[in-house]
Amino acid sequence: MSNFAFGTYRVTDQNPQHVQAIIDAVEAGVRLIDTSTNYMDGAAEKAIAKALRHFDNDIRDEVKIVSKFGYIQGSNMLTHKEEPFEDVVEYSESCFHSISKSFMLHQLEQTLLRLEVREIDCYLLHNPEYYIFNALNKNMPRDEALDNMFDRIFDVFVALEEQVNNGTIKSYGISSNSFSKDQNDIEFLPYEDLITLADKAAEMVGHEVHSFTTIQLPINILETEGLKCACWAKKNGLRVLSNRPLNAKEGELMYRLADYDESSEYYKHLNELLNVSDNDELKSLYNLIEQLDDNKHKYGWIGDYDSFLYSQIIPHIQTSLEDVDEKSFEILFAYVDMFLKEYRNMVSYECSKSTRSMLKDKLGECRESLQECALKFLLQSECIDYILVGMRKSSYVQDIMALKE
Repeated sequence: MSNFAFGTYRVTDQNPQHVQAIIDAVEAGVRLIDTSTNYMDGAAEKAIAKALRHFDNDIRDEVKIVSKFGYIQGSNMLTHKEEPFEDVVEYSESCFHSISKSFMLHQLEQTLLRLEVREIDCYLLHNPEYYIFNALNKNMPRDEALDNMFDRIFDVFVALEEQVNNGTIKSYGISSNSFSKDQNDIEFLPYEDLITLADKAAEMVGHEVHSFTTIQLPINILETEGLKCACWAKKNGLRVLSNRPLNAKEGELMYRLADYDESSEYYKHLNELLNVSDNDELKSLYNLIEQLDDNKHKYGWIGDYDSFLYSQIIPHIQTSLEDVDEKSFEILFAYVDMFLKEYRNMVSYECSKSTRSMLKDKLGECRESLQECALKFLLQSECIDYILVGMRKSSYVQDIMALKE
């Protein structure tokens, strides 16, 4: 039976709730924490360090930390522009990628500093398939792209074996979304030769046995293709970490596999905001709020709303309030803030209703909450060791750990 692990995507040391959630999870028995150098630009790793200061050495030694490297974003991007890293794939304007030895060593050094440790349990290549995506965009034949990518993976495997020697990592592995693709998908990452690469890397460094121990990939109740890779990994003695247990993709649509209650405060805050903005000066804001209310049930999943919030809603609100005096702005901002909080709750509720309806055949006899059904599906898998769950609040930790009991 699988265990739950703490996933730190969107966790930051600047949020006391996040740090307390990690503390509560460790106290509840969680013994594996997953993070990455690019999660909140390193702030997730700092949050882990801050949380683990609350425990004595015996507990800290029990907690396994898995981190990842590969992405060049945020502060890494600024560093790259001043002093370029090696073998960089320029996937988009805001997202570069590298798995070169020199970049790995740079990132590992930063990881150890942020985590306040000398050694971590496992260091993962984070989505190395970005090289394939970039090569295919340049019309490179797929076989040639795969050969080149596996050459790169081998080189960094050798470097990681050396770090096992140096005592900075205990093992290494790969986290890849492409492990979960169909084998005929152009983005599929073949995995059956990875152990051979690890054997050769270990031999080159003088190790009798390789230290390639772990794979991580998306698996959930809708996306089950990754179970093939997971079961292959288990047969070959590898540890399997499944991510995205509650954010599922089917076709081109995303679903949040969780039930949410209808907001009891929504209409109160809606009407308050409409009342204070019902004048010529704030007509633009009034119209926006009306449109939002009319369309609260039309989002595909909560992620669509979050993207729309930052790209469209907030800029529109800022424009609507730019001519308002300072005192009135503070009052209006308070109304807007309360409305948006409850609006998101309402969108979550509407999305969960829609998800239950659209996925009723997939969910089968699910009589519990969506999240319970989704997580219990993974808990029962013999091919998964750890289910990575984002638990950014103490209440989330309690809910998740109750399922294990």
